[in-house]
Amino acid sequence: MSGATVGTERLWMGQTHVAPSTLSANHHHGESETGIYVVSGHPAFVFLRDDEEIRLETSPGDYIYVPPWVPHREENPDPDAEAIVVIARTTQEAIVVNLPDLRWRGPARTSDQGRSWRTY
Repeated sequence: MSGATVGTERLWMGQTHVAPSTLSANHHHGESETGIYVVSGHPAFVFLRDDEEIRLETSPGDYIYVPPWVPHREENPDPDAEAIVVIARTTQEAIVVNLPDLRWRGPARTSDQGRSWRTY
């Protein structure tokens, strides 16, 4: 579902198949909020908190929220089965900014009133 397919303006949705034994690069999705629903498999989502990697192990039926600018990595550790996830984003563009690691390098919200961002 996108602007090109159904005319959405601020929403993109799609299904992703993640091959067995794969992992993405460390990255963030810029200003886009991302919602993920796990359809099948057991993908993991890796974030950094207090200089320690945090792994969110998931199962079918789980939801994951990735805020704007938050570095993360997706993994499918299963050696035999693909993982299928449905992704919803708040931008039409597939923003992917690859990073050398999971350290924060993006803007941070500076105001709860609207979208005020400052880059660090």
